[in-house]
Amino acid sequence: MSHEDDEVEPDEDGSAALGPLVAETPDPQLTALLEHLREQRGFDFTGYKSASLARRIGRRMAAAGVGSYEDYQDRLSVDPGEFDALFDTVLINVTAFFRDADAWEHLRTEVLPRLLARRTGRLRVWSAACASGQEPYSLAVLLAEALGPEEFADRVKIYATDVDEVALATARNGLYDEREVAGVPEQTLARWFEPVGDRFQVRKELRRAVIFGRNDLIQDAPISHIDLLLCRNALMYFNAQTQAQIVRRLHFALEPHGVLFLGKAEMLLSHPDLFQPLELRRRFFRKVVGEPRRVAMPLTGAAPADAVPPEDLSRLWEEALLQAPAAQVVIGRDGVLVASNRRAQSLFAIGPRDAGRPFHDLEMSYKPVELRSSIEQVLAARAPLWLRDLSWQRVGQRPVSLDVQVVPLLTSDGEVLGVTVIFNDVTRYRELQDQLEQANQHLEAAYEELQSTNEELETMNEELQSTNDELNSSNEELRLRTAEVGELAHFLEAVLGGLRAGVAVLDDDLRVLAWNERAADLWGVRDDEALGRPMGDLDIGLPFDRLRPLLVAHANGLPAEDVVRVEAVNRRGRTVDLDVAVSPLRRGGAGADGAIVVMTVVG
Repeated sequence: MSHEDDEVEPDEDGSAALGPLVAETPDPQLTALLEHLREQRGFDFTGYKSASLARRIGRRMAAAGVGSYEDYQDRLSVDPGEFDALFDTVLINVTAFFRDADAWEHLRTEVLPRLLARRTGRLRVWSAACASGQEPYSLAVLLAEALGPEEFADRVKIYATDVDEVALATARNGLYDEREVAGVPEQTLARWFEPVGDRFQVRKELRRAVIFGRNDLIQDAPISHIDLLLCRNALMYFNAQTQAQIVRRLHFALEPHGVLFLGKAEMLLSHPDLFQPLELRRRFFRKVVGEPRRVAMPLTGAAPADAVPPEDLSRLWEEALLQAPAAQVVIGRDGVLVASNRRAQSLFAIGPRDAGRPFHDLEMSYKPVELRSSIEQVLAARAPLWLRDLSWQRVGQRPVSLDVQVVPLLTSDGEVLGVTVIFNDVTRYRELQDQLEQANQHLEAAYEELQSTNEELETMNEELQSTNDELNSSNEELRLRTAEVGELAHFLEAVLGGLRAGVAVLDDDLRVLAWNERAADLWGVRDDEALGRPMGDLDIGLPFDRLRPLLVAHANGLPAEDVVRVEAVNRRGRTVDLDVAVSPLRRGGAGADGAIVVMTVVG
């Protein structure tokens, strides 16, 4: 299983400090379905974020024409082949050679030379959640070029694992089409790949160095004594408890000098006892050697069995920071944005992906107030600074009143780590004060009005925050799905995407190029029976003679009616009224290459 798409949902959503983002309460029927998948196929999805998981399963259910989890579980019981379609939807195996070129260049020029100089013997590398193999083969190319083919064969062993056996089968072959090798430099392609028909295969000397195998990051033991561990954009899809479990396994897998390479969408700010950043912007981390930090328990006389586990306290602490009502950001002493809570992300239109950017590049560094000079003053004086009664008018939104506090972050020894900036939204209090001043003579009426206004503002605030989270999540899912379908999406989305009507795509000779499931259901003609035949020759209850002039006109780019209503007979022998919409099919250039026919049952 790999989730290597860093151009995406969020849901769940951009670069994120690994940890809880939202409180999730799974649907009992969804939980029952997940238990069924674990019992029948050994896939345990209970550690995934339930909102994201529910959306992906819902997408597959919609494609299968099933309306409830319970009905879908019945469908899986009678149609074992549906398991494969479901896993293809949930296990988003999206990857590419040298994905995030800047990070791979840093790996080539900085990380690998240090590792190779320190590790004079065999180098052990683990590519976890490797999908169809592009990531471990990219690494093999870098190591072979750094060491030379002979030393590479003697010194390097790469373990590549995933939970998806179908993806692993593709990876073992090392055979990729032209689109899949588009990101490989031409010189690298010529040296390390061999043409096989219209595809390219990774050379045998690289394939021999990579051992592919199934490994579930949640359930299976980690590979040990690893010098370099790649686990890119997989962690962000798990809930906080599962993330913590996996991160500890990755920590165990690494040698003391080991390096962890994460994806662009992930950070480890909530696990400072396990990993410290080597290069935060490019997501390289070093293992922290020694005992993981212990959380001191209060001296209340409670028995050890009553103590809260350290990971739960860590999660509670992080969740408290993320959900704090005041917007808050943390800036390192080097001027880089380190973290932000949810309120800050909503207020300033920033996201977890902005972590690692220079603070002065962000609009919030000078709006609603110039903060750069204030931060410099706080760092120099090592004392907090208040900026009060600031008014901020955002485009299209109500003015906001803010009290801003800039606080230095110091170690116990007085060393400056950075600053935290807290934006206290005092808008409600300013409004309340103004309204109370105007309502001295009408106290009772003013009280009811203020109460109603306060409740409305609270509701709007919750709805806006929820909508923002959902939009970010949906955007991430959309990018993942777009990458997954590849080039075919450009054609299929134009013709069939999202339509529930019967659709036929015709060439300029009115022969059927595409025939969707709704058309098959409407007329009782399968797509394999319709494809390649003139639509007029199909034995269906559509008055084609009436439509032929309209179709011919559109197929040749001539002006004609766009929609016509006709009476037809469906596959069940029933008379139905149809709205038949026709538009020209254009696959490039100004002319028409055919026609798109959309048949909608009226009533």
